[in-house]
Amino acid sequence: MFAVLKTGGKQYKVASGDVLRVEKLAAKAGDKIQFNEILMVGSTVGAPLVAGAGVQADVIDQIKGEKTINYVKRRRKHGSQRKKGHRQQLTLVRIADILETGADTSGVMAAVSGAGIKMVITPRVNPKGIAKPKAGAAPKAAAAATGGDDLKKLSGVGPALEKKLHAAGVTSYAQIAAWSEDDVAAFDEKLSFKGRIAREGWVAQAAELSKA
Repeated sequence: MFAVLKTGGKQYKVASGDVLRVEKLAAKAGDKIQFNEILMVGSTVGAPLVAGAGVQADVIDQIKGEKTINYVKRRRKHGSQRKKGHRQQLTLVRIADILETGADTSGVMAAVSGAGIKMVITPRVNPKGIAKPKAGAAPKAAAAATGGDDLKKLSGVGPALEKKLHAAGVTSYAQIAAWSEDDVAAFDEKLSFKGRIAREGWVAQAAELSKA
């Protein structure tokens, strides 16, 4: 029996015993996980998902993909060039069981992306007696108040772009370093960055800055 599952924005046709490299999952080597977004099981096609179906797998290891090189050169009188490498974080899994029904009551840990972030802005409660920050406060001061990083250290990020990122709930290098390709595409569209994230190599830069 085979199944078609969805994870990390991609679809995979799998059978028991198959070994897959998928977008990074929040799991450790040796864990048993269950994919619940099943588009097809055998001859049963979901609408869009097959109710009660699941694919269980064993986590083999957390790995990195092949290195990709991002090279940018601007042909101008005072042109610049930039070369950066990136290795995508992946999870290696082995398919164990394909469940046509009963996956929702199996008790196995659900496969959850470990690379993405939730774009949720939590409202802050102002305790009585504590003055609110002024409306014209600098973005750097706002980031410092929330324990965030100075995002202006990223290539091409100024006060205006940093303010956009803060408004989307992004305040730290760790968040950006953990972005998957789908996250990059989502932020590009949401904040109208027009490919700036990949072009400037923010993910790799943020990874280095977060280590420092």
